[in-house]
Amino acid sequence: MNTILFDLDGTLLSMDMILFEKLYFRELTDTFSDIMEPEKFAKNIWESTKAMVKNTEFRTNEEVFMEDFGKRLEADISVLKNRFDEFYDTRFLNVREAVHNIESIKESVKILKEKGYKIVVATNPMFPAKAIYHRIRWAGFDPEEFSYISTFETNHYCKPQLKYYEEILKDIEKSPVECLMVGNDVQEDLVAKNLGMKTYLITDNMLHRTEDAIITDYKGNYEDFFQFVKELPRADF
Repeated sequence: MNTILFDLDGTLLSMDMILFEKLYFRELTDTFSDIMEPEKFAKNIWESTKAMVKNTEFRTNEEVFMEDFGKRLEADISVLKNRFDEFYDTRFLNVREAVHNIESIKESVKILKEKGYKIVVATNPMFPAKAIYHRIRWAGFDPEEFSYISTFETNHYCKPQLKYYEEILKDIEKSPVECLMVGNDVQEDLVAKNLGMKTYLITDNMLHRTEDAIITDYKGNYEDFFQFVKELPRADF
């Protein structure tokens, strides 16, 4: 094993998901209030997000979302892109109060890099790069620290599709057996195991939407993961 894939929200970055969504939609719907009534706008965001998650064609998530969303608003896509772009530079920053960084996960990444592991941010690419980079910085990292970051603009599938993980493996030129996927979402992150990856479930901020048994190679809280990392050998290339 020589490559570690990290989920972002709830993993590298500890997050109160309920508060995050509340703040995010408050800021977003207010930004677009001159175009559409907030409740209807939020509903359309969710519907276009669903269309993006369901997409199986080789089209970027941005293309799928914007096409669907543009039809719902009957607005020019370029205008929407500019408005969203401005939002993520300004009012999106107000959702920071819903997150906080974790010292042990920062130390874990530091140790992994010192041991020679390739570090990837495998976040569900439903946000533009700049929004993802903001959250990476809020977690206490610099985007340049990571060899690969999945984003709205560059990736073509979403979790929990296996195509999402297959695309990352192709992009980073790694086989499943070389990788460990670390995440807090049972359905979205542990699915990587179906490709042959090892998985580590972070139990802090854990998301589990069904009653199905949890199948993972490793699991534990942030401190457990820190101890796990300390015991790992140097990366095997």
